Amino acid sequence: MGNAFFVVWRESLEAFLIAGILYAWLQANDASGKGRRALFIGLGAGVGLALLLGWALLTVQDELTGEALEIFQTATLFIAAGLITQMVLWMRQHGRQIKAKLHADLAAAREQSGYFGVAIVAALAVAREGAETVIFLYGMAQEGDLSALLLGAVTGFAGAGATAWLAAKSLARLNIGLLLRLSSILLLILASALLVAAIDRLIGAGWIPPLLDPVWDTSMLIDDTTKAGKLLADFSGYRARPALSSLLAWAAYWGVVLLAWRRTGRG
Repeated sequence: MGNAFFVVWRESLEAFLIAGILYAWLQANDASGKGRRALFIGLGAGVGLALLLGWALLTVQDELTGEALEIFQTATLFIAAGLITQMVLWMRQHGRQIKAKLHADLAAAREQSGYFGVAIVAALAVAREGAETVIFLYGMAQEGDLSALLLGAVTGFAGAGATAWLAAKSLARLNIGLLLRLSSILLLILASALLVAAIDRLIGAGWIPPLLDPVWDTSMLIDDTTKAGKLLADFSGYRARPALSSLLAWAAYWGVVLLAWRRTGRG
């Protein structure tokens, strides 16, 4: 539940902020109000596109069985981990220019395609966040309880709405930039956990060797089969009895991420 809450909160908060930026620009540059109506239509269409992706993923899963299903679900874990990492690094490099870019895209779209262009910009902006959320949740669904996942997603969306509303109304001194930076680090930890889960599936299916299994045993300290241990394992990728292949993949991931983090920070 906690992972789903966090992912949906973060992605929904970004979507709310994007919608707020677009709305503020239209409020200042569109006296007729038609642009704002087009914005809401576009936002709805973006949500619809994300839901369509979710339906497509479930439909594909229902058509697969056996090894094909295992490959599909494992691939989704890799894709989710990759998308989270790419999104965090992209935001770190380009986050400060997002507002200006959205304003420029909106102005160009309105000039070239009228209010239909406004709707398209809004739909694509929200659909991107929504599609990422759907893939993240689908990946996490391979490792957790669906009812808890749904509850976490719903509360995460509500929490993001409350966060954005409080920031907009100045009812709380919320440093959105700091929140997003801290959540970026937590998202990278979650991405590494999804990667470890995918590697564990590959080892379990016999597609890659464990090399050494286990490397150590810390179950006396934190047992990842207990409720608390499983929460830690699901979020961070912790394993009480890890295979060497999983450790190498985890170390390689963080090596690449730390190098990319330093490079994007210079941009």
